[in-house]
Amino acid sequence: MQLEATSRVRLLLAFGAIYFVWGTTYLANLYALQGIPPFIISALRYLLAGLLLGALALGKGQVMPSGTTIRDLAISGILMLVGGSGLVVVAEQYIASGATAVIVATEPLWFVLLDRPRWRHYFSNKKIVAGLLIGFAGVLLFAQFGPESQATQQNATYQLIGTAIVLAGALLWVVGTLFAARRIQPDSYNLWHTTIQLLAASLFAALIALANGEWSTFSMQSVPLPAWGGLAFLIVFGSLIAYLAFAWLITVQPPALVSTHTFVNPLVAVLVGWLVAGEGVTAGQGIALAVVLVGVVLAQLGKVRSEA
Repeated sequence: MQLEATSRVRLLLAFGAIYFVWGTTYLANLYALQGIPPFIISALRYLLAGLLLGALALGKGQVMPSGTTIRDLAISGILMLVGGSGLVVVAEQYIASGATAVIVATEPLWFVLLDRPRWRHYFSNKKIVAGLLIGFAGVLLFAQFGPESQATQQNATYQLIGTAIVLAGALLWVVGTLFAARRIQPDSYNLWHTTIQLLAASLFAALIALANGEWSTFSMQSVPLPAWGGLAFLIVFGSLIAYLAFAWLITVQPPALVSTHTFVNPLVAVLVGWLVAGEGVTAGQGIALAVVLVGVVLAQLGKVRSEA
């Protein structure tokens, strides 16, 4: 009975991490961007988190995966953490953190579109088809509505660029997740899996930062304290606590249930962005947010039933 209660507490804490902690990382990105370029943020974030997790894996005496598994973990880590989460940081140079989270909420729709082996089941379900159409319509609506005080041509262009970058990031996160699911045997107890993903992503992000000239203009001495605070939050809460919770949950809970964090993250991000950073939210954006969430929920409900 005590073991059962402990398992329930672990589940609640893990879901709380991916629901609320990931919802606040969008604002942490904004603070980090005050003094650190986007791909350097990703490089430092994943390097420090990977080193900490690797030390823990060594301390537990866990066995390093094989060469093939290391390669597949590295590929999935680069796709998810640099292509997915890394592009989110880039996008937040153009659009608000709440807007970014709303667009990321389309990830379950990308899972349906890209999971080709299950197309026959998915597209024979009217709820999934309706959810896809409604969800993407909501994203297009959100991209059209910005705060009235910023309704200039330049800001409209930024909104479009930011939306496109986030959609690309959501797509790459899903591609990396599906790649990992099909190539890597699940092992919820081997911390080396997540460590390798983090370190590979750190190296790749550092190379992109070098190619972009970010390292040549970066000065640690000129980084303000809030930016270091944002980076520290991303390392501890985003890359260690929440990402580890996600990696564990997908081994013990149905993926459709775990992916419900995409329903909650936008609400948390919009609320925190409004309360802490004073990000404006228009009535049009509120309507678009509701449209996106309706589409995602419809697609997920249909997906669960088609897999039952």
